[in-house]
Amino acid sequence: MTGTRRGRPRTPLLSRESIVAATLQVIDVEGVAAVGMRSVARALGVDAKSLYNHVDGKDGLLDAVAEQLLGGLALPEPSGDARHDLHAIAHAFRTGANAHPGAAPLVLTRQLSSLEGLAPVDAVLRVLLAAGAGPEQAVHLLRMLLATLIGTLLREVSAAPTFGSDDGARRQALEASGLPAVTEAAPHLAEFDRAAEFEYTVDLAITAVLDRIARQRSGTESS
Repeated sequence: MTGTRRGRPRTPLLSRESIVAATLQVIDVEGVAAVGMRSVARALGVDAKSLYNHVDGKDGLLDAVAEQLLGGLALPEPSGDARHDLHAIAHAFRTGANAHPGAAPLVLTRQLSSLEGLAPVDAVLRVLLAAGAGPEQAVHLLRMLLATLIGTLLREVSAAPTFGSDDGARRQALEASGLPAVTEAAPHLAEFDRAAEFEYTVDLAITAVLDRIARQRSGTESS
């Protein structure tokens, strides 16, 4: 004899992985501001108190998401070509940021001391040290590169879909601003190609970093 068993519905099996997946779901639909123990528990169909067995409150949720996304970055193995390697690391960050744009600010700005959080830092430092930077200089250059990368990626993922899609109105407004430099640059200010801006900004930063290392090694500049 077969039949349907009745009773209370089974509570979904909780794990850190399922909680992170649910948090990402909340972020993708409602944004980071909507993340909380209750919203994530609701997405999982469980009581919010049960989440505390796996994460320590809202900050724990956000750190867990950032750690998973950072851990999923396809960081390249060093090739010995510093310019190539730094570009490859930057592109790994961009791929990760665009996979979950709503979560990108977490990945790019949260201070993590876990293995996942430090892996990208280690990857950049290894390239800089191999290129000839001393440890102190490498840290300064690392922070400069990360600040540049974070800034350009946050601008990219936070921009509205129509940002840079000029229909002529923005150019006309810029040209009518009465500001001479703005008027002259209006055709270019009115456009924004995300990929081109990323490449330009990252390449400029990498060039500056490698030039600084070269000058330091030749003894023409102090750290």
